[in-house]
Amino acid sequence: MRSHRESHLVARIGWMRAAVLGANDGIVSTASLIVGVAAAGSSKSAVIVAGVAGLVAGALSMAAGEYVSVSSQSDTEKADLAREAQELHSAPEAELKELSEIYVGRGLTRDLADQVAAQLMSHDALAAHARDELGIFEHTMAKPIQAAWTSAATFSVGAAAPLLAAAITPAPWVVTVVAASSLVFLAILGALGAGAGGAGLLRPVTRVVFWGAVALAVTAGIGRLFGVAA
Repeated sequence: MRSHRESHLVARIGWMRAAVLGANDGIVSTASLIVGVAAAGSSKSAVIVAGVAGLVAGALSMAAGEYVSVSSQSDTEKADLAREAQELHSAPEAELKELSEIYVGRGLTRDLADQVAAQLMSHDALAAHARDELGIFEHTMAKPIQAAWTSAATFSVGAAAPLLAAAITPAPWVVTVVAASSLVFLAILGALGAGAGGAGLLRPVTRVVFWGAVALAVTAGIGRLFGVAA
């Protein structure tokens, strides 16, 4: 008899969230910066310098922000697990009853819930309570370093796309080409993210393209306003 193996997409949620966020932010922030500076009438070299500075600063900021944010989540998870371990040591009967009540609430009979709780606690009590009481699973636990590197790397890749477009485009066309190509990049990113997460394409693509267009329009308007004022 052949074994039945399943691959669930939830296992990707940790790195995928950081990757999509990083790439999206890299495209939007760098393209908006380039468009804003170019719309102000700056020289081609100034536009490129601004784009490179935005790429470096943004990648470092994303790495630091993700590390701090995910570390806070990780600290909370560890504190909850330590508290649960202490409670299992000091009041095992109460914890057994608590776990049994959870299973009763999910539809098991009292006798079966008591049996399941007892067997799971005899196997690995902390893992059972982490999973069923705290909602902490090994494959979704916070990983600060993974999130930081993923965000920094994907931000850099995302930011490189509009920066390259600006570098190979004649100065008078930078705003148009960077804006249009960035919206295409965002649509591709939305499609890739949706595919990796097993979701439909329309809503994710529409969402990222819409907000990217808003950011580009606002920064272009501000750049043009300050360019005229200067």
